[in-house]
Amino acid sequence: MSNEQDSHYFKYYSHLQHQQNMLQDNVRTSTFRKAIMLNAAREFENKVVLDVGAGSGILSYFAIQAGAKHVYAVEASNMADKMKKLISSDRNNHLKDRISVIKAKVEEAVDIPKVDTIISEPIGILLLHERMLDSFIYARDHYLKPNGTLFPSQGVIHLAPFTDTRLWKETKSNANFWQQDSFYDIDLTSLYQDACEELFAMPVIGKFDPKSKMSTDKTNFDLDFNSITIDALHDILIPIDWTCSRTGIIHGVAGWFDVLFNPSEQQGNSVTLSTSPFTDITHWYQTKFLFLVPLPVKAQQTIKGWMRCIANNSRSYTIYIELVIQNEEELSDPNLLFSTELESEFKRRGIWELQEQTYDDHQFMMSK
Repeated sequence: MSNEQDSHYFKYYSHLQHQQNMLQDNVRTSTFRKAIMLNAAREFENKVVLDVGAGSGILSYFAIQAGAKHVYAVEASNMADKMKKLISSDRNNHLKDRISVIKAKVEEAVDIPKVDTIISEPIGILLLHERMLDSFIYARDHYLKPNGTLFPSQGVIHLAPFTDTRLWKETKSNANFWQQDSFYDIDLTSLYQDACEELFAMPVIGKFDPKSKMSTDKTNFDLDFNSITIDALHDILIPIDWTCSRTGIIHGVAGWFDVLFNPSEQQGNSVTLSTSPFTDITHWYQTKFLFLVPLPVKAQQTIKGWMRCIANNSRSYTIYIELVIQNEEELSDPNLLFSTELESEFKRRGIWELQEQTYDDHQFMMSK
């Protein structure tokens, strides 16, 4: 990751408004607190804890409430200074001697002992965006005692095919400007296809209507934070196998995720934070990857495919997806990266930059 990207990232999270947005996500904040408090006796009481990417420090405060002996809160942005100010205030002064705020990236911090428990909220859209999982796993490898605990301990990425004519048409219409053949006497139409490809390469963040699923199946891909390596995080291959539940049009692939808090040795209380469309909405919403050309399907047809997620230098991932209708087209080798050109009427593929996310404006206008 480049220093320029890191600088932009940490500047973004140094603003209280962005911290407020996350703190006010009740599903996020209350689930983390529930996971910590339900496992206070085994994982936090009299334990030394490391909070990776502490932000406002909310998880550090929860750890102290759960009885932690001491918390090392590592935060690289200027929020570290605000956290110091917060724990030094009169009402919070009891936290000052039990929380050490370290203003640094965890990869650069040195004054941290081995700890019993590591807590973090290393999560972006589709679980992977912002690549905080790299720092979480680095902390595990360098600072966690043998048989120590990671909170969270597991992530699960879910994928499903969807149909959404309204969203597809709105996305396509955003390129209509480039269909003008006399804009101040200039013909823009030669750039229309480029504009379409650019728009459809942007993942769309918004609420996913479960009724739009084109299959009762969904793909579940597990990431075990206790064992996964940083190298493995940088290139993730997710196989896809769905049976179409109805005849219709697949406009793209939708994704969401869960994170699980599983106590060590499976003793304690497991808790799940879900961004599923079947649960209360979070600030991560769900993510949709639209195909420029939709895929018509018939009920009971089998869809094979894969998603490959490759870490990039923008603190995010480049996403490659291919779908084929089984018995009509051969699935390509995911190790051979492709252009987005279609090969047949039975195959769809696309490339998306996760950091180029856009929002479903229609949904957000309707919710106001």
